[in-house]
Amino acid sequence: MSGNTTQVKINVTVVLPLDLEEVNFYRFFTVSSCVIFLYINGVMLFTLRSKPVFRETPRYILLLNLLFGDTFQLTVSFVMYLLATLRLQLLRSVCAILTAFGIVTADISSLTLAVMSLERYVAVCFPLRAATIVTIRGTGVAIAVVWGICSANTLIRFIILFLFNSTPMNVLLKDFCTKEQVFLLKALSDYDEAFTCFVFVSVGVILILSYFGVMVAARSASSDKASTSKARKTVLLHLIQLCLSLSATRQHY
Repeated sequence: MSGNTTQVKINVTVVLPLDLEEVNFYRFFTVSSCVIFLYINGVMLFTLRSKPVFRETPRYILLLNLLFGDTFQLTVSFVMYLLATLRLQLLRSVCAILTAFGIVTADISSLTLAVMSLERYVAVCFPLRAATIVTIRGTGVAIAVVWGICSANTLIRFIILFLFNSTPMNVLLKDFCTKEQVFLLKALSDYDEAFTCFVFVSVGVILILSYFGVMVAARSASSDKASTSKARKTVLLHLIQLCLSLSATRQHY
């Protein structure tokens, strides 16, 4: 037997829980931020609904729909956060209902941004016919189509869930309510990724084409330079909003 000994060092990493005061600070910051943004959104929604000039202008009608979708989405997220913070166990069916509301409004903002960009494109590139192309009735139809697409997306998810999922819906969740707790099938995860990619690619193409269309119109001698510049900046802002929405969607629910 050799007298040499081998020493083995084992590094153990201990993950300490967050300090209670730090946890409470994060909770307070999250709750207060949600309340503040909900209040601001509520004031803006009331303003857009109370002024006749806003109710009768397609651009502001689309803005109202965009703001309503964002507010609804924030409300659902806030409710789900409170449920998770309070450690309340929900039935899988109840969680499915909450998640459905979140899924419906998840892509409202992106699709509405596409419609708003097209409205700016028409206003700049076809100024003489803009009033006849972009009407209040047409705007209402566009908004209905946007909500219809998002509702159909949610309906397809639940059809796949009820057809292929064997987990009962009347059981208590062991963890807090999330999309993954309801839609356990890999097929649903693949469908979610495919639909999200399709929406963001389609909307991104529309925004980019609208931006370059406005850029081309800006070089025309007969175009209103000030209006064209504002439209170009607006479409560029919508493109930034789309990127922010994409980053939020990847982490949402």
